[in-house]
Amino acid sequence: MIVAMTVESTAVEAIPALSHEEAMRLAQTEYDRMIALLRQLEPADWKRPTVCEPWDIRAMAGHVLGMAELQASFPQFIHDFRSAKRIGGSVVDGINATQVRERSHLAAATVVDGLASAAPRAVSMRRRTPALMRNLVRMRQDPPFQSERWQYGYLVDTIFTRDTWIHRLDISRATGREMVLTAAHDGRIVADVVADWARRHGRPFDLTLTGAAGGRYRQGSGGEPVQLDALDFCATVSGRMPGAGLLSTRVPF
Repeated sequence: MIVAMTVESTAVEAIPALSHEEAMRLAQTEYDRMIALLRQLEPADWKRPTVCEPWDIRAMAGHVLGMAELQASFPQFIHDFRSAKRIGGSVVDGINATQVRERSHLAAATVVDGLASAAPRAVSMRRRTPALMRNLVRMRQDPPFQSERWQYGYLVDTIFTRDTWIHRLDISRATGREMVLTAAHDGRIVADVVADWARRHGRPFDLTLTGAAGGRYRQGSGGEPVQLDALDFCATVSGRMPGAGLLSTRVPF
């Protein structure tokens, strides 16, 4: 006889916030996994379109490299920011455009080797960011989060890693490759996204996320039951897939 297993749900308030040191371990692992994925790509893969139009995989990888180099070097950070201001419009879009444009001449292998070189330096620089700077410096955001002012530590510990993670998902799906997932790494990132999502809408729910990075989470009682794959959940709340009801609440990546 097969006995069905019931997965215990976790209250979102019981999901621990990322400590700075844990966040840096996640960052290093995520870079390692991204580099490993990029090294697997065939020449034709680099021209495949991604969900982030108009980027193909080559442009997306250039952005990931550029973001790592921005994190690794304060002069690079200032350069990208000033370039974005000259471009005008969204600062984030301007930074992304700068990163892609300035690395568009690099061969694919050079992009991967550059990321392998920049990633440890990026994590090291983020790890050394003073607590005072992480906690007190606040930054205004672009739409759809323009009403928010984020602590710099939220970028250092959370958003920079989420950005790499979601692009690894983008590249995996664009190339038809199964994304390497573990509960300890990817499940932790997804749980943090769930907690962020729950805070943003503030309504009760019973959320079941399937797959290796999944879990069951709840907020309040009598809430809306929601079930979907953990990767689809992140793709939805990041704006890559359409979402209705509570799943229309956006989360920054």
